[in-house]
Amino acid sequence: MDVRFTPEQRILRQSVKQVINRLGLSAVADLADEQRAARLDEAVEESDWRRLRAPDEAGNPWASGVEAAIVAEALGHGLADVPFLGPTLAMELRRLAKASAATGRETVGLRRNLSALASPGEPAVAIDAACAESVLLLAADGTLASVKLRGQPAATDLTRPSVPIPTAEAVTVGSLTEADRQRWIALALTLTTADLVGSMQGALDLAVTYAGQRAQYGKRIGSFQAVAHLLADAVVHIEGARAALLYAAWGVDALDPWDAVAAAASAKAYAARAARSVCETCIQVHGGIGNSWECLAHVYLRRTLLATDVLGGVGPNLARVLEHVGLKGRL
Repeated sequence: MDVRFTPEQRILRQSVKQVINRLGLSAVADLADEQRAARLDEAVEESDWRRLRAPDEAGNPWASGVEAAIVAEALGHGLADVPFLGPTLAMELRRLAKASAATGRETVGLRRNLSALASPGEPAVAIDAACAESVLLLAADGTLASVKLRGQPAATDLTRPSVPIPTAEAVTVGSLTEADRQRWIALALTLTTADLVGSMQGALDLAVTYAGQRAQYGKRIGSFQAVAHLLADAVVHIEGARAALLYAAWGVDALDPWDAVAAAASAKAYAARAARSVCETCIQVHGGIGNSWECLAHVYLRRTLLATDVLGGVGPNLARVLEHVGLKGRL
């Protein structure tokens, strides 16, 4: 694989960054600015980024997993408080199931513990639930069901509201083969990994900026060896996670479904372990203000915690990798 982005991919990444720089968060107080959020949501909607995995005439996605990951990473970096992950995964489900398009906004639902896919009758939660009208649930047997969304979103992650789903009201709308189900899991793991990588980079950028401004004992704290080592370790974590992400994003469409899941699970496990460390480093570099509501550091931490839980963190994804190795060994 070639890890270099094509000119079109570089333009895509730059386009997302430009939108985020103009309409994204610059302070925690911006989360309450409904007009800004509406303008950001409109910009994302008009860009068609949520439809990157929509089917073309042949049923193939318009964009690869790499392009979808580029958008997810850039949105995570800017703490974009508009839906992307849920609608994109819902679009992929409908493409794979060849189900008819739904009216209105749609997101994707997962089990409440977010370590496995949902089954009707089990507690479930919709991620990226803001303005969503319906939810798609994928059962372990490949059955695809739709549920009308009700209730007020919760705000564990201040940038991506979630809401419980009444799974008993699920209506079957299609089904996936086991290969397609694995392909969807690979994309879901890849996009959550991309969100983690972007959030980690955003947290590091925040810490570096603060370390270059904050003075103590007559010097910028970034010049202190202890602080510099913390930031350097964060860079190593992020670059390792990004390398794993690029392979996983490429593998979504290039590898067979089970190999793609193994690659994505490896990347997710690495990024999930690294994300908490990087975000806690960001808070530590900020010192006392890092634990205050006004500092964006805790918003990055909240976002990474939810992205980690979606389809599992370190343990469940290492188990996926080990299961894959066991299957390959029996072939």
